[in-house]
Amino acid sequence: MSSNINIQELLDAGVHFGHLTQKWHPKMAPFIFMEQNGIHIIDLNKTKAKLEEAQSAMKNIVKSGRKVLFVATKKQAKELVAAEADRVKMPHVTERWLGGMLTNFATVRKSIKKMQQIDKMTADGTFQNISKRERLQFEREKIKMQRVLGGIADLNRLPAALFIVDVKREHIAVKEALKLNIPVFAICDTNSDPTPIDFPIPANDDAAKSILTVTRMLTDAIIEGLNERKKEKDELDAQKQGEDVPATETPAEA
Repeated sequence: MSSNINIQELLDAGVHFGHLTQKWHPKMAPFIFMEQNGIHIIDLNKTKAKLEEAQSAMKNIVKSGRKVLFVATKKQAKELVAAEADRVKMPHVTERWLGGMLTNFATVRKSIKKMQQIDKMTADGTFQNISKRERLQFEREKIKMQRVLGGIADLNRLPAALFIVDVKREHIAVKEALKLNIPVFAICDTNSDPTPIDFPIPANDDAAKSILTVTRMLTDAIIEGLNERKKEKDELDAQKQGEDVPATETPAEA
């Protein structure tokens, strides 16, 4: 895909600001440009290169019809990451990562089905035939499940990849993905270990503007992949339709 990443845009968003030098992880050294006032400055040329690599890989994943699960539970990231995931119709976890969300996916699916069953009871009038106390219990249960599982309600199978903001905070999600050989895309700040991550993106994972800028560049790539998938599908459908139409016979000359 053609690059649409502008280093000035990354600079304006504060993507280059790392953590205090004493909090750094030595394995982030290749991505650090310099130290300034006790803070590590990330090399935005390296960020651009890693972002382009991530864009291309993520685009190919969605182009093949698979899903990317977005994970961001820190306060300044959850709402904007959820909005970006919704924009491209991808599942997301932004409240709390339940242990076993990937490794025990069958059990998680049961909880989602239970949540959907409560929705069905509301729609078909079943709630009118149970006591007020039971109704309140179901409603409380639904609210609790919706908060944690609402973002993955349409995820019927394991995702093809994860996109994570803050790998230190989401270490359980990273561990589960590694166990299942699910590729991980992640924003890695200067205090992170990028080695377990398949597609590390060196960037500030604390500032909302930085998180949004990086996330949007990836969701833009997803949109490109989805559009190409739709185009190829439409062309294939048109080709099949053409094959189904019988050729008209040319009348014999008198």
